[in-house]
Amino acid sequence: MSSKKKSKKSTRSAEPTAAFDAPLADLLRPEPGSSLADVDTRATPGWDAGRSAAEARTLELGETLSELQERLFAEGRSGGTRSVLLVLQGLDTSGKGGIVRHVLGMVDPQGVTIRSFGVPTEKERSHSFLWRIRRALPSAGRIGVFDRSHYEDVLVARVDALADPETIERRYRDIVRFEKKLAAAGTTIVKVALVISPAEQYERLSKRLARPDKHWKFAVSDLDTRAKWPRYTEAYDIAIERTSTETAPWHVVPADRKWFARLAVTQLLVDALTGLDLAWPEATFDVEAAIEALDATQDDPLALTPAEIEERAEQIERTES
Repeated sequence: MSSKKKSKKSTRSAEPTAAFDAPLADLLRPEPGSSLADVDTRATPGWDAGRSAAEARTLELGETLSELQERLFAEGRSGGTRSVLLVLQGLDTSGKGGIVRHVLGMVDPQGVTIRSFGVPTEKERSHSFLWRIRRALPSAGRIGVFDRSHYEDVLVARVDALADPETIERRYRDIVRFEKKLAAAGTTIVKVALVISPAEQYERLSKRLARPDKHWKFAVSDLDTRAKWPRYTEAYDIAIERTSTETAPWHVVPADRKWFARLAVTQLLVDALTGLDLAWPEATFDVEAAIEALDATQDDPLALTPAEIEERAEQIERTES
C-alpha cells in the first residue's frame, strides 16, 4: 500500500474558478526606484474577476494551502528541516491581523506560529536587534508569521530617530545577511508590505472609534503615526530597496480592498509551498504488518486489503465533504 496520501478533492463546484492572469510574485515585485507613494492602493494586480470570484478563489486556494501546510508539518515531524516565514508589514489598519485570521485560519493551527514585535523590552535592548527575532523563528515543518517584524528596527527607528543613520544602514546589511542564512538553512521567506491610502486608514480608524467593541484596537499613538505618513513612506521605500533580494524579495500588496490582499497573500503562500515540492513522508514501518496487527485486536476485523482501505478512506472523506 502506498503511504502517500492522495490530494483532497473539492466538492464545492465543478466549475473552475477565476485565477490570476500572470505569476503574482512578478506582479507584486517592486521596481527599482519605485515608491509606495505611487501605489494605487485600490488596484488588484492580475485580477479582473471582482470580489465574489476573489473570495471563492481564496477558499479554493485555502484547501490547497491546508494540504500543503499539512505536508510541510508531516515532513517536519519526520526529520525534515524546512519551514516557511511570512513577514507582514504595514501601517496601522493595513489588514495584517485580518490576514492572520482569514488566511492562516484556513490551516491547522498546530502547524502555525504567530509572533508580533512591538517596543523592545529592556532585556531585548541589551542584545542585538535580531536576537529576539532568532528566538521566534518557526521550527521545522511550521509556517511562522511575523505580524510586524525585524523591519520595525529600521522603520520606526528611522522615522523617530531611535538610532543614528550609520546604525540603521548597518541593520539593513545585517537583515540581508540574516535572511540569506535563514533561507540557506531551509526557511522560505515571503515578505509582504500591505499598502493602504490615508483616506482608507481614516475610514478604518473612524469605524473603530464608532464601535465600543473596537475601542480596544485603537491607540492614540495611531494618530501620531498617521501624522508621520510621508516619513513612513520614505522609510518603507528605503527598507524595501535595501533588503529586497532574490533570496527574500518584497511583495507590495495594494490593501484598500481587504478581499484582494487576503487573496494575494493566500496565493503567495500557496506558490511558496508548491515550490518546495512537498511529498507525504514514506512509512517507516511495515504497513501490511501493522494492518494485520490492528486486525488482531478486533474480534470482527474488516479484513480489507490495503487498496480497499485506501478506497474506503476516500469514500468517508467524500461523505464528510
